[in-house]
Amino acid sequence: MATKHFVQRALLCLVAGLAFTLGLSPFDLKLASIASVGCLFLAIQGQGWRQGALLGWIYGVGFFGAGVSWVYVSIHIYGQAPVGLAAALTGIFCSGLALLTGVQTALFCAVQPRDALSRVALFTALWVVFEWVRTWFLTGFPWLFIGYAAIDTPIEGWAPVLGVLGVSLILVSTACAIAEALTVKTRRSAAYLGLWLLIIMSSGLLIKTVEWTQKLGAENSVAIYQPNIAIKENWDRRNAQRFLSDFYDHAVTHAALADLVVWPEGALPFYFDQAPGYITQLRELATENGATIITGMPTRAAGQRFNSIVAIGDDLETYNKQKLVPFGEFVPWESQLRGLISFFDMPMSNFSVGDSRHQRLNTVVGPLAPFICYEIVYPDFVARGSKESNILITISNDAWFGTSHGPHQHFQMARYRALELQKPLVRGANNGITALVDFNGDVAAQLPQFERDTLRAQVQPRTGLTPYAQLGNWPALLISLLFLAFVIIKAQRHRR
Repeated sequence: MATKHFVQRALLCLVAGLAFTLGLSPFDLKLASIASVGCLFLAIQGQGWRQGALLGWIYGVGFFGAGVSWVYVSIHIYGQAPVGLAAALTGIFCSGLALLTGVQTALFCAVQPRDALSRVALFTALWVVFEWVRTWFLTGFPWLFIGYAAIDTPIEGWAPVLGVLGVSLILVSTACAIAEALTVKTRRSAAYLGLWLLIIMSSGLLIKTVEWTQKLGAENSVAIYQPNIAIKENWDRRNAQRFLSDFYDHAVTHAALADLVVWPEGALPFYFDQAPGYITQLRELATENGATIITGMPTRAAGQRFNSIVAIGDDLETYNKQKLVPFGEFVPWESQLRGLISFFDMPMSNFSVGDSRHQRLNTVVGPLAPFICYEIVYPDFVARGSKESNILITISNDAWFGTSHGPHQHFQMARYRALELQKPLVRGANNGITALVDFNGDVAAQLPQFERDTLRAQVQPRTGLTPYAQLGNWPALLISLLFLAFVIIKAQRHRR
């Protein structure tokens, strides 16, 4: 009978993990993520740490398996790995990440608080701490945070104050409180739960009316190019001249109309030093029109190669990417893995990490905080890099993930950075999602995916810092530590 009950719990964890992603973009069934967390909370009740670890790992397999299944697309289609191998590598990746969830639930079950309040506090604190761990452990993979489910809801008002981890704390504690209330089924528990929901939603709405940042100067015009170039075409040298002509024609048309012309990550398929004449032409064009052209392209110096953003105008400025994607931009254990399969030899997978002291680009519209692709998903990294800038800009090439939900998740996290920092975000992507996001995290203008087009819009620079921009993740982590302290103190009193 005990085995049967454990199997039922395991199935509940797997289904709950699979359902979590439905709360995020593009599905946006917000309650799915909350229900997912609540189910895990109930499933591990009364289990020993070993059983808890296994249940947490099973939940994690579903959680990451559904949430980051888009990794398969880049491995199979662009890495040219056979279906079976691509599926196996994706499975290993997701199962490895799930070990963190297993450790998280094992710790909860090892303590197993007796009272409901302590259970909620411990589970919430561990969830937030482990989300934070994923921002830096093994270079970091800060994806699938439950706090992202709060965007476009009243609770998003807390984002500029506590950041995504703080909002995760609110949502996880709410999920656990709902689970406890459904278990107890008393009027008092229902009343407390109703009061809590009223407080977090009304306070979120109230805080959302606060403008932590202020307008700076006049609006500026931007022209963001979405060229919709296939990955395989981009690095085919036979297409180089056609692409260069296309981008130059785009600059001729739009530099006269916009203050800022934005091209996506890796737009120019050559190293910066390989075509000085072409760069000079772009610079003359930008200078004549009082504009700045922002483009993604590789650069190299002192024997190192970088994935970069280059600002071309009165001055030439470069930002080199600091958060590199494993296997996509560098290959761990390179000497052992290079040459085994095509996936480990993808184009431009030998980049170096950029200098952390350089994180702004001066342009005709003022200083920009630049982020390339994956960097925008690191909350504290973006917060630190945004302090001296009035506009956030991120360029990407999400063509690596095809028609999957990966690009939608990526865009949702980019929107969240604008919300946390209350600064507008300009996003240029090769095949989408290309958009302008306002300081409240709302989409001001957007292009459809998989279409070649230019987004023309107005962007309003803003100055000032939100509480999150100043304090980063520390408030959310401090609250989590206070929750842990509460649990420890309560447990000691029970022992007496």
